[in-house]
Amino acid sequence: MNKANRWLLPDGIDEVLPPQAMRMESLRRALLDLYNSWGYDLVVPPPVEFLESLLTGTGSDLDLQTFKLIDRISGRTMGISADVTPQVARMDAHSLHREGPARLCYCSHVLRATPDPHQGGRSPVQVGLELFGYAGLEADLEIVRLVLASLEQAGARRIHLAFGHIGVYRGLVKSAGLDAETEAALFEALERKSLAEVDALLEGVTLSEDILRMLSALPRLNGGVDVLAQAAKTFEDAPESVRVAIQDLQALAQALSYAYPEVTLYFDLGELRGYEYHTGVVFAAYVPEFGQAVARGGRYDHAGKAFGRARPATGCTLELKLLARLDEQTPPNDGIWAPVEEGAELNDLINELRAAGERVIEALPGQETGPEAHRCNRMLIQRGGEWIVVPCTDTSTR
Repeated sequence: MNKANRWLLPDGIDEVLPPQAMRMESLRRALLDLYNSWGYDLVVPPPVEFLESLLTGTGSDLDLQTFKLIDRISGRTMGISADVTPQVARMDAHSLHREGPARLCYCSHVLRATPDPHQGGRSPVQVGLELFGYAGLEADLEIVRLVLASLEQAGARRIHLAFGHIGVYRGLVKSAGLDAETEAALFEALERKSLAEVDALLEGVTLSEDILRMLSALPRLNGGVDVLAQAAKTFEDAPESVRVAIQDLQALAQALSYAYPEVTLYFDLGELRGYEYHTGVVFAAYVPEFGQAVARGGRYDHAGKAFGRARPATGCTLELKLLARLDEQTPPNDGIWAPVEEGAELNDLINELRAAGERVIEALPGQETGPEAHRCNRMLIQRGGEWIVVPCTDTSTR
């Protein structure tokens, strides 16, 4: 790298400049205050952990996204956090030891070796919510409600929520008893939504007519709330776990349609995102401004098992940089310009104004830029022997 391009950043790594940085910080404060009002306690996970702890129960995708380094003290391999959720699961299982439901939230920078195809970039700022210790659907609904409240706080409009349920596919495949090779091929075809490939694979296996019909229907069952009635009919002879999964989605649809009629609901019974990690309802939130999800979540029971305490769990993550771009209005000029003057009276007044929450910028000797360049709409002037605050448009003399 020569002097001409020393400013270059690695691919996928970005910086945040004013005024976007202040929008992010204001939104971060507002979201954490929101979560606190719902009883979610703030945690701050470490930026690095030993690799075997960091990747426990998360599958291969996170392994590929994790930067790895050697700890010079212990000689063990460490990983830089690429996803905070496993860390918070460790906290609940090993560090907190709380009885009953535990509600935790966080806001942390993470670093990824490869860009996340769902949330973009290699250095996102994750805002997250995790609810441990309750297996009922009410916990999933609470997380979804808080996601909607978060998006409203960020200024989102026309929100779309997409739902799936890992239990549908898992229950059908278990009942089918497919060999590992066929199941892997079916899984990949479903992930790609390749209907022709799914049908071709099923034609080559010997299964009961009912199971074949249900597996073939799986990638075709997607759409609005009405698709759930069709799914219930299609899977009426399916294993109980599949029928319960459909009932869970129907209950979610009913509750959300009633409380949030303005939110568009979408259901995909063949959704397999996070299959190795999630265990139940999964969801993603979309807004028209972005092609990727602004929030993702779902149930991931027993993530703490490797740490000696298996607990039901559900949660979500939001990307703060994306959320802060939902309302990119230029901040209004709202500050007070203080002249280059010395004196205890002026200094005392500046301190009082700042203590009251005002933004006061003191001019520096010889400075050429004025109030407007520094987003000040008011200024301090001396009039009648006293320092007072006046609009910058007040051109009257002292």
